[in-house]
Amino acid sequence: MFTVGMFGTNCFLVADVETHEALIIDPGFDRESEAKTILKEIEHNEFEVKYIINTHGHIDHIGGNRTLQEVTKAPILIHENDASRLSNSLAARKLRDGDLIEIGSVKLRVIHTPGHSEGSIILLGADAVFSGDTLFAGSIGRFDLPGGSLVELKNSLRTKLLILPDSLKVYPGHGPVTHLGEERRHNPFLQNFDWI
Repeated sequence: MFTVGMFGTNCFLVADVETHEALIIDPGFDRESEAKTILKEIEHNEFEVKYIINTHGHIDHIGGNRTLQEVTKAPILIHENDASRLSNSLAARKLRDGDLIEIGSVKLRVIHTPGHSEGSIILLGADAVFSGDTLFAGSIGRFDLPGGSLVELKNSLRTKLLILPDSLKVYPGHGPVTHLGEERRHNPFLQNFDWI
């Protein structure tokens, strides 16, 4: 996990250490030094980056797409509903709910969780979930930005996230890592859905 950019975005490098295949989630960096740190880690471990994944299309999660794509030649993956937020010159693959992304033995299932943006997704692995800006430790993503929806965010939390196992480690788009069970018990936004 690298915390990058002026908004403190969590950028994740996920890899299968046996096959050396890797992917990058939410390269929201806005400084060359941050890009160099991530690229140095990739080079040091001799990883081949197969995908660059955006959990949604806000600038603090996509800012480093072009830099990483120029170096790695990896396609950018983003949900079809947020694809319009990317520059047309970027080679992107549009994701849909239920898609499976694989690198070596690592498998991540795409779950569409609109609310923070129309195309927000979470990525579900065997023992972890990358929650983007849908869920944070002790909080949730904003729904008052263009493309956000309070109704959709509540629905995503209720029907997509809270049905997952408590044991899952949660890697959010901002802030500290947590566990889903911890959030279910202590996150005030998940205690009831009467807020606002």
